[in-house]
Amino acid sequence: MYIPPGRPISDVLNNLRQEASISQNIKLKRTRDAVEAAITGAIDRLVQINKVPDNGLVLFCGEKFETEDFQCFMLSPPEKITIYFYRTDKTFHTEFLEDMVEENDVYGLVIVERDEATIGLLRGTRVQVLDEMEGFVPGKHMMGGQSQRRIDRIIEEMYDNFLKEVGEKVNAYFLPYVEEKKLKGILLGGPGYAKADFYKEDLIDYRLKKLIMEPLIDIGDQGETGLREMIMKAKDLLSNQKFVEVQNLMDEIKYHLAKDDGLIVYGKEEIEKAINMGALDSLIVYEGEEGEKLAENAEKVGAKVYIVNDELPDAEWVRSTFGGAIGKLRFKL
Repeated sequence: MYIPPGRPISDVLNNLRQEASISQNIKLKRTRDAVEAAITGAIDRLVQINKVPDNGLVLFCGEKFETEDFQCFMLSPPEKITIYFYRTDKTFHTEFLEDMVEENDVYGLVIVERDEATIGLLRGTRVQVLDEMEGFVPGKHMMGGQSQRRIDRIIEEMYDNFLKEVGEKVNAYFLPYVEEKKLKGILLGGPGYAKADFYKEDLIDYRLKKLIMEPLIDIGDQGETGLREMIMKAKDLLSNQKFVEVQNLMDEIKYHLAKDDGLIVYGKEEIEKAINMGALDSLIVYEGEEGEKLAENAEKVGAKVYIVNDELPDAEWVRSTFGGAIGKLRFKL
């Protein structure tokens, strides 16, 4: 179970009690007893806390059938949970935690213009918006004379102050990653001269400024759309980064599908056949238990494997159209 911050504990407890009632309908006694014990274990731990922590709460409760050992873990993850997720299954669903604990290479993302800015992170295949800022910086006035010069000075001062605010936010968000030695680089972009002004002035900590990757990126959009576009425009700078690699592979897959040249494989049986023949070059798998075995077998024969989720724009296409897995072959079967 994954509980996001802000979710009332009472709502979660009510949900679990309803699930406990529904579990009475499970026909197999051993399965019914295991589900009831897991739900009871979760309830027993939740009644002891008053509020979900700032980053959310994760609970794993269940019995290992082989040994009949009962285990229950409750933790607050290192990053904020954004979904409410409840599932009874044969295994614990840890996929939502994997990027948080495994991805050591983090890239900072900054889009800045005269009166708008977006700050984000790229971790593995995840693009995270940390902040979206708006300032009020008027355009040029055409009054003439001393009034014009005075207004121009005020406008420039407002512009400088906005860039300083952006710099302060960048320091606050990115310096912890520098101290943890996880921040590998920073992409800086924007539609006009503001990104260059931000870069040349001493608006951020010197340790962060050294990490800004050149060239600066020309980008017109803000928000998550702008961050994703900036990443793809900077793919030469990020050639070994997982998000870029999986996007490039997705483009290759679409190219070969359009040519219908027999170099794309999908469907569990066909992918397993390609693995057994040593023909699989790379594989994209939608996260979840069903794809784990395919991914594990593919890695054993040296194929590149990418586990994706809804953070990636084409992940739903992979799931709904190709059953959650699609690969590129080294040679036609």
